[in-house]
Amino acid sequence: MATVTVEVHGRPYAVGCADGQEARVRDLAAQFHERVQGVADQVGQVGDVRLFLMAALMLADELQEAKRQAGPQFQARAKAAPTPAPAAPPSDGVAEALNAVAARIEKIVQTI
Repeated sequence: MATVTVEVHGRPYAVGCADGQEARVRDLAAQFHERVQGVADQVGQVGDVRLFLMAALMLADELQEAKRQAGPQFQARAKAAPTPAPAAPPSDGVAEALNAVAARIEKIVQTI
């Protein structure tokens, strides 16, 4: 397992990920950082946890809208598609990274 240090809103975060997924995690963190900065520009400094939550909700909303726009045909194909055997898919590293960030956010919340 690899560890990547990413910066979001001026703070470094160590994130674990699958070997070979380091660049992907850095790219995702950079996208998230941009979203957090956009939220901060709109609402001001309300604390990292709230900024992260707002950015995450905006991303979740975009994902839900994209799924809705994909239409029932896409959703039916996705449900009908056979589930691949779990053989270390590339998203494992992303899931691990998100879990690590979530754990870090939980620690921050406990200190507030």
